[in-house]
Amino acid sequence: MIQPVISGTGVFTPEPTITNAELVVAFNAYADKENAKNADAIAAGELQPVGHSSEEFIVSASGIHQRYVMDKTGVLDPTIMHPTLRERTDDELGIMAEMGVDACLKALVKAGRDASEVDLVICAASNHERAYPAVAIEIQQALGAGGFAFDMNVACSSATFGIQAAADMIRSGSVKRALVVNPEICSAHLEWRDRDCHFIFGDVATATLLERKEDAKGDHFEILSTKCLTQFSNNIRNNNGFLRRTREAADTLPDRRDMQFMQNGRKVFKEVLPIVSQHILEHIAEIGITPDDLKRLWLHQANKTMNDFIGKKVLGRIPAEGEQPNILQDYANTSSAGSIIAFSKHSDDLQPDDTGVICSFGAGYSVGSVVVRRA
Repeated sequence: MIQPVISGTGVFTPEPTITNAELVVAFNAYADKENAKNADAIAAGELQPVGHSSEEFIVSASGIHQRYVMDKTGVLDPTIMHPTLRERTDDELGIMAEMGVDACLKALVKAGRDASEVDLVICAASNHERAYPAVAIEIQQALGAGGFAFDMNVACSSATFGIQAAADMIRSGSVKRALVVNPEICSAHLEWRDRDCHFIFGDVATATLLERKEDAKGDHFEILSTKCLTQFSNNIRNNNGFLRRTREAADTLPDRRDMQFMQNGRKVFKEVLPIVSQHILEHIAEIGITPDDLKRLWLHQANKTMNDFIGKKVLGRIPAEGEQPNILQDYANTSSAGSIIAFSKHSDDLQPDDTGVICSFGAGYSVGSVVVRRA
């Protein structure tokens, strides 16, 4: 059996950042504007006022201190409250492809490879800017890669599901070298006017290069095993889609709350954490690895409390400093890219034979885990 390895990763980070302080000022200005507009209805008890947000609330609820975004001007404008991104012509490189190419080139440099040596590109992300042609094929052409490419979407688990698909194709011999790229413009599907979630997401793109162990030129991680799981739930949902225009009622075309990111946070917390913890423990047990063998957990970066819970459940103790690295304080939740950012930034220090787990989880529900060992 051919042994697949991860030989390079890359991270594209937008320049603009939004701190919690900036975000709170904008949100509270929006809240004041809405409350003034609806003052009579609020006074009559017909409408609840929009409550203020605070930096303390955001950190306590999530552990997030800032986020990178593709555009901050629109987000921080109380009359807009969403990114304002220029529409590109069909002849221009798309924004997701532009982000993805940057991350891919960094991964290729790290692995000492040229794009022409790649024969598979998977664009795995929670949202795609169009249905077709595939963003992955656009990235493939922009890079000058060969072979074939396709898009996939498993929400926040897209990266690990993409890694499993690529690793399986390398094992079978159908491809030699693959890029799994995750361009996430999460700021565009977030409802910035919702106090309970306005702080959650940021933008980023990551890329992971996989190839055969015998071909790897430098430092690399062997992919010992991959495992994916799905279980249907409506607790994280987005109802946007091309069928919107087919609805009879005229009031369905404008933006509705369910056309952006929605989640029942309490249910997600209660239901997802046991699923993820059990999934990781069962996965490592299947390949003869114990929790004591794990040197690192690179988890999905959605919420610090969630990660702390999973780390403690999997290891059977409170993780030591560095064992379960978090990057969400700087990046916020970047959907499928979060665990790959953590892996990219917190893996170089591992020694030969050190073992770790890359795990992402989210809407679906979906869970993907990749067990790796430093070669």
